Amino acid sequence: MEPKVYITDCDHEHIEYETKILEKNEIEFELKQCKTEEDLIKNCQGASVLINQYAPITREVLQALSDVKLVVRYGVGVNNVDLDVASELGVQVCNVPDYGTQEVADHALAFMLAFTRGIYKMVKGVKEGEWNYQHAVPLFRHSKQTVGVIGLGRIGAAFAQKASALGCRVIAYDPKYDQEKQNRMPEFVEYKSFEDLLTESDVISIHCPLDRAQNLIGADELKKMKNNAYLINVSRGGIINEEALEQALVNKDIAGAAVDVLEKEPVAKDHPILKLDNFLCTPHMGWYSEQAAVELKEKVALEAVRFLQGEPVHYPVNDLK
Repeated sequence: MEPKVYITDCDHEHIEYETKILEKNEIEFELKQCKTEEDLIKNCQGASVLINQYAPITREVLQALSDVKLVVRYGVGVNNVDLDVASELGVQVCNVPDYGTQEVADHALAFMLAFTRGIYKMVKGVKEGEWNYQHAVPLFRHSKQTVGVIGLGRIGAAFAQKASALGCRVIAYDPKYDQEKQNRMPEFVEYKSFEDLLTESDVISIHCPLDRAQNLIGADELKKMKNNAYLINVSRGGIINEEALEQALVNKDIAGAAVDVLEKEPVAKDHPILKLDNFLCTPHMGWYSEQAAVELKEKVALEAVRFLQGEPVHYPVNDLK
């Protein structure tokens, strides 16, 4: 029997949890390591379901793999999947939006505290033989700081709650703001225009999808920020214009930036932005904890099982035509 499920690509250490769930439900599957459209078309013929990480799911791929009716992505973002084409061709696309909510929010908070408590400066100074807290001056009480949150989905809301617990004033802007979101907004969050958020915030943390925020923050937006403000991105590369960010950091237009995501990953080790002391970067790890990794693996497999057994999927992304 031909596999019904192809895991198109996966850079995790193993697929133990996916295997247990698919085998328990007697579903044939196979792991490939596809990188291109050609790889997908050659290796995934006959599949009903694609469990996908990075490989590009395009019109050419979906037309060539005409049996595919479900694509499930490892993770939240679906920017490597052509959603319009999938909807046109009757292919359901799902993601796993809730497996690492607290982890990503915690990662943003860790970045924030590294800046607002001067930790990033002081650790470096001590290792270089300095013992002088004044090199971190000025630092401010969190109750006197304004934290701006861009994007009030699951992760943005979780981060806002954590920042509020520190005593910060929390303001927010959402590129997909509507009345329904306003009605569900926590009482401790003030909704602001994008421009007001830029000018009022001491820390700005980004938590929105790339498809609504490509190049949301460029040179003009960075110039509107306070020169003692910090910018954090744990969402997707491409939301911040990286050339403009590098220039803003060099010119001290803002005090610092911390990112877990970049437009091109992995970042080149000789990238000039990595030499800047006021730039922090981690390797797209904000989602990770042992528990989150297991939850992600189990949920992609369970979504495939539900679909193949004729049950409603839990995390649909696109509306089928």
